[in-house]
Amino acid sequence: MPAADTVLTGARVRTLDPARPEAEARAVAVRGGLIAAVGDEADVRDWRGPGTEVIDLGGATLTPGLTDAHSHPVWGIEMATGTDLSAVRDIDRLRAVLRTAERSRGWVVGHGLDHNAFGGQPVDRALIEDVLDGAPAFLRLYDGHSALATGPALAAAGITGPRTFAQRSAIVCDAAGRPTGHLVEHAAMELVGALVPGPAPAERRSRLVALLRSMAATGLTGAHVMDLGDGDVPALLSTVEYEGDLPLRLRLAPWCMPGADDAELARLTGLQGLAGRHWRVGGVKFFMDGTVEGGTAWLEHADCHGQGTDAFWPDPQAYARAVRVLDAAGVRTATHAIGDAAVRHVLDTVAALGGQARMRHRIEHIETVPDDQLKRFAELGVIASMQPPHAAYTRADHTDEWSRRLGEERAGRAWRCRDLRDAGAVLALGSDWPIAHYDARRVLVAARAPLGAASAGPALTGLMALEGMTSHAALAAGEERMAGRIAAGLRADLTAFALDPVTAGVDELAEAPVRLTMSGGRVTHREEGAGASGGGAGGSGGGAGGSGGGDR
Repeated sequence: MPAADTVLTGARVRTLDPARPEAEARAVAVRGGLIAAVGDEADVRDWRGPGTEVIDLGGATLTPGLTDAHSHPVWGIEMATGTDLSAVRDIDRLRAVLRTAERSRGWVVGHGLDHNAFGGQPVDRALIEDVLDGAPAFLRLYDGHSALATGPALAAAGITGPRTFAQRSAIVCDAAGRPTGHLVEHAAMELVGALVPGPAPAERRSRLVALLRSMAATGLTGAHVMDLGDGDVPALLSTVEYEGDLPLRLRLAPWCMPGADDAELARLTGLQGLAGRHWRVGGVKFFMDGTVEGGTAWLEHADCHGQGTDAFWPDPQAYARAVRVLDAAGVRTATHAIGDAAVRHVLDTVAALGGQARMRHRIEHIETVPDDQLKRFAELGVIASMQPPHAAYTRADHTDEWSRRLGEERAGRAWRCRDLRDAGAVLALGSDWPIAHYDARRVLVAARAPLGAASAGPALTGLMALEGMTSHAALAAGEERMAGRIAAGLRADLTAFALDPVTAGVDELAEAPVRLTMSGGRVTHREEGAGASGGGAGGSGGGAGGSGGGDR
């Protein structure tokens, strides 16, 4: 074997490879961005050459590189701007925070606001305007599908009453027709959001790289990005790669919104394969509904406010046709479907493709699903893509906004990760950052120790959780032949934990040091003090393909 670029040694290797699931291996060789060999300590001598860097992992557990199967890193750095409101629990605290909030070019901007902070009251600008001294304010709620805008912000956008949109969106108005400031879904939010001051291009690039480095420090080697921004993201990523490297490998899916005609579907198809060194466009993202808290999840029966009986696509059959056209063109689709009716419609759409389906399609979120739909995921080959940390916005006693809207029966079917796995589904796991924290360890922990309303259901095993961010995430992207396992010939995406993420207790795992992260053979995070030596004279090695330091 030609000499390796990098040799990782001193580790327990969890391959997740069916041919060698519990490897006695203690070492892995990497060459040209691929795994060249998996073996034991005795093999290391044969893999080394004068330029080989040897990294001693000091007894760490080496796993396939973790992938966040649903994230928004570029969009997220724009969403997560201004004042962080995620710790606000009631209106009094919200008012206190806004009273001294920083202004950006005269605007008060906030993010992460929990619906539960309103204590069951309608979301209304009247609750906060008197503490803002007339400043325009735009506050994103945590779900990313709704926001609260004040009167001056509405006036700047020319909003004086309700409007009709091509998709399910709303400018909420009171009985007198006055806009309350509650903007529901993307089309309504964008009317004001487009006016909010954003970061300069250079700042945007630096924030993105810093974010991706921080993600790598938690063990992430890649992410499935469920948006393409306003179309400028390829240029942004190309500029970042001109200046340096992306710390994570990104796979991006542009949105297909209601009203998409044949020309738009052809445009989306034409974007497939657009790529840089460590990013590529792969797939298309749909929305079949919105969120439970916002009243826009598509439900088989209305929620407690009489809402939730409409799909995001006013004509659900137009969605089905769009999926059919993209499938015939060899394009994978990922559909946001939170409510039970939305999940059923997506499954019905895939079922209607019959034996003619070319691609495996996926459903994102799946927050509530009845028993009779569980087995259909495996039967139809539909991938379940779920985000266990989202359940933190709910409560086990069902007194939160999500549970109250759904009622006891549907809230009792919350985030059924284990039920879907037991029914044979491929289950990919992610964070949906910035909706939940990007830390991969938190995703693994929430899958093994379900939160809030999901805590009544069974948990994933440690191995199932790890598979959700490795081998099953690779299946969700159609990359099972190149990633998701540790085997010769596969891409060298690797994560080294100081402890075993499969058997460690969840409290330990939440804070487990990440010794090393490698994406495509590049060391993108290395714990301070991690041992390394050159292959020839024992000198210090500089890292394969460059390295990026994490923030830990």
